[in-house]
Amino acid sequence: MKRLLLRWNLHPALGVTALILLLVPLGLSNDFYYELAIVTILNAIIAVGLNLLMGYAGQISLAHGAFAGLGGYISAILCGHYGLPPLASIALSLGSMGILAYGLARPILRLKGHYLAMATLGVGIIITIILNNEEELTGGTDGMSVESFTLFGHTVSQSGEWYAIVSTVLLLLLWLSKNLIDSPLGRILRSLHDSERAPMSVGIDVSRYKSLIFVLSVLIAAFAGSLYAFFSGFISPQDAGFNRSIELVVMVVLGGMGRLYGAVIGAVILTLLPQLLSSFEDYQTLVYGVIIIAVMVFMPKGIVSLFDRWRREG
Repeated sequence: MKRLLLRWNLHPALGVTALILLLVPLGLSNDFYYELAIVTILNAIIAVGLNLLMGYAGQISLAHGAFAGLGGYISAILCGHYGLPPLASIALSLGSMGILAYGLARPILRLKGHYLAMATLGVGIIITIILNNEEELTGGTDGMSVESFTLFGHTVSQSGEWYAIVSTVLLLLLWLSKNLIDSPLGRILRSLHDSERAPMSVGIDVSRYKSLIFVLSVLIAAFAGSLYAFFSGFISPQDAGFNRSIELVVMVVLGGMGRLYGAVIGAVILTLLPQLLSSFEDYQTLVYGVIIIAVMVFMPKGIVSLFDRWRREG
């Protein structure tokens, strides 16, 4: 396997993101706004992982909402029903999701295009059905409460503490993702996006690398889903539903596929937009849809393409 080179230098975009995350709390006047900011960051974490799969490796997934929800459920069940510490629960959840993702990757990623989309959609539906029917473990359609999150003996309960945790996770993920993209492994992933025959012609095991990025993307989603479960104190099958998976895909496409910070921008817009449109009441969904369609028509490469235009004009 190609070696992943990690560098300690901080690229400018990461520094700007860190500065923004430091300044945002200055405008958060109550817990509601903190909660909105935390959910936005968690969505951005999942979207970044999904963008590695879709935008760079060219493999679509309509099950990432289900993967995030299942990861959260496993952590909640291990912690609540079996008394494991939250960190141990998350670690075992990630191990379970990694095994599941690897088991799914080989057969599913043999498919391409809409066949792959339908296969991942089927996986997501199966996960949702299981979560709805296993009432003793998951609480069924009513969902289940989640134990408090403790970190090194300290119970994390304040919104500011959660904001610091998820912000740190996002920054670390962006740094690692940037280094992955710039590494030999990242170049292989980009070659998969353009044409699988080209890397195969030089002896690259395409299925191996597709499986690797699929597992990594699922693990990121499961980790964010686990953090969300502990943060909210409650989880339900709706958090793993089809609409959730579609929302995540739209975040990646809207922000800009194959652009690291495009996923972050898409997550911010799609999470905050319903709140900004709340004054439209009965027309909220209509206005929401019109805005998304307009962006995709006039900016087919995503919102992040605006920065490319400004850079060229400048």
